[in-house]
Amino acid sequence: MKLLLLTPPMVQINTPYPATAYLKGFLRERHPEVEVSQADIGLELFLKLFSARGLERMIPLLAPQMNKLKYFKKFQREYSKVIDPTIAFLQGKNPSLAEKILAGEYLPEGPRFHPLRTTGQLQDAFMELPEQDQAKHLASLFVDDLADIVRTGIDERFELVRYGERLAASQYSFDSLYKHLTKSRTLLDEMLEEITEKVLREEKPDVIGISVPFSGTVYGALRIGSIAKEKKIPVLLGGGYVNTELRELTDARLFEFVDFISLDDGERPLECLLEHLQGTRPKENLLRTFALDAEKKVHFYSSDKEHDIPFKESGTPTYLGLPMEKYVSMLEMLNPVNRLWSEARWNKLTLAHGCYWRRCSFCDTSLDYIRRFEHEKAERLVDKMIQLQKETGINSFHFVDEAAPPATLSAMADVILERNLSFHWFGNIRFDKNFTTELTKKLAAAGCIAVTGGLEVASPRILELIEKGVSIEQVAKVTKAFQEAGIFVHAYLMFGFPTQTLQETVDSLEVVRQLFEENCLSSAFWHRFAATAHSPVGKNPAKYGITILPPKKVSSHGVFAVNDVLFEDKKGFNHDLVAEPLRTALYNYMHGVGIEFDVRDWFPERVPKPKIPATFIHDSL
Repeated sequence: MKLLLLTPPMVQINTPYPATAYLKGFLRERHPEVEVSQADIGLELFLKLFSARGLERMIPLLAPQMNKLKYFKKFQREYSKVIDPTIAFLQGKNPSLAEKILAGEYLPEGPRFHPLRTTGQLQDAFMELPEQDQAKHLASLFVDDLADIVRTGIDERFELVRYGERLAASQYSFDSLYKHLTKSRTLLDEMLEEITEKVLREEKPDVIGISVPFSGTVYGALRIGSIAKEKKIPVLLGGGYVNTELRELTDARLFEFVDFISLDDGERPLECLLEHLQGTRPKENLLRTFALDAEKKVHFYSSDKEHDIPFKESGTPTYLGLPMEKYVSMLEMLNPVNRLWSEARWNKLTLAHGCYWRRCSFCDTSLDYIRRFEHEKAERLVDKMIQLQKETGINSFHFVDEAAPPATLSAMADVILERNLSFHWFGNIRFDKNFTTELTKKLAAAGCIAVTGGLEVASPRILELIEKGVSIEQVAKVTKAFQEAGIFVHAYLMFGFPTQTLQETVDSLEVVRQLFEENCLSSAFWHRFAATAHSPVGKNPAKYGITILPPKKVSSHGVFAVNDVLFEDKKGFNHDLVAEPLRTALYNYMHGVGIEFDVRDWFPERVPKPKIPATFIHDSL
């Protein structure tokens, strides 16, 4: 049997998303009799679209929108001339092109260049970069301009890291997505079909598995699935989106595009499905899998005799078969931490299964990927790193854990240092008190270059309500320890938590200002709080002072996706009013601008004075 594992558009274009690599690595070690190949359809779609031939196919379709795309109309010949060399440059294949790019008048400059050309602080930060990075930034802005052109004139659903996201994100009804999937195709749909047909023709799989990590990959995955089903190839669907959104699925129309949908860890369900397709396992003995029954109704098959594969037996991911040389390194933002996600190529690994804390009230703590915690031995982790470095030639690693355990990181660092190995790595953490000055120095010596972590709402009352298990003072000490060890720190911030007041929001911004002022943070990002059905907030809304509202759209065909839930918060305020001021302030702080301003200056309307003392973080340190 031959299994083809696919990553649909759009996820990342700088490095492979690891889901297919994890499954291929698992099957390679446990089932060598199964032939497994993998392909990144999202990367292939990007390269097909952003090429001279792609622009040639686009230009006739852009004619009705040319009044909105005057800069492209004026320079379309130049765009077509430089697109192929520029993409090659971003793939690392044409470094000498940097001189032409920096000399000027090589790349046509659309709206994405305006902030760089008109903002003094951005210009200063840009000029501090090495010349290759300067050229890479300009080339990235060029690609961003083209992405805007595609979205304006070809397909409004397109973005570089997502495609049709709103059609699938927490949509209780499948109606809208189904309509888009069954209506006339766009140019992107045509290209996606051409790529899929080519891959299926070359690989000749007996079955395909599609990993759907985010809502911005669902549309493309189902397009791919429909093509495979037309060829009578069984289609298996899994991934992060499925695990969080499709647990209450009853709409049978989804199975016009796929055959089986499995939840949670994919290893054992995949084994069971392969056995079923080979005729050695009845459908009733599948594990955590949706399929149609004899009456064409959605049925959830899950044998209580089956159990998940222990984390330590899940194998080492392998990127064999993925075109590592074709991935595109983008430098869209100058912030050093933001560059980690879009620029470098990473081998992705997991230190542990689940979260060692698993108490945060906004998190999906009821689901297996958070709830079930298992960790790997440090020696085995380092063995995996060595194996992946030999395979890919890359010594950089991204640990994709929900929260990397301090003890595991410490033990891993000891092994790396004992073996005198050279790695670079980063990952997500809690700002745990166990990250002492001594430990952060050891992690830096072992190759840690950055950490990301959730500060969430920097308000003592809200942090307690969130059950984050940290205080603001502790966050200050931990982040400062990392920064002083030479490790960049990125903080995830949240606004709009249930019962959060305007005063608490202003206080939170003041804490963030002081954290930047004291060099505790290199980067941060504000997220708007969303209540999910699988979190403590969603499961016990009364405890958090909110009322869950019914979904806006209900279909006669049944339930599609359930994750984000609507709620009413009578104690809070209209958080839409502060979204832009918070983001503007943060953008400036990341560029070292406006840190000395009163935080109230960022808001267009009058807001209360912060109650946080002006030296609070300084005194905490």
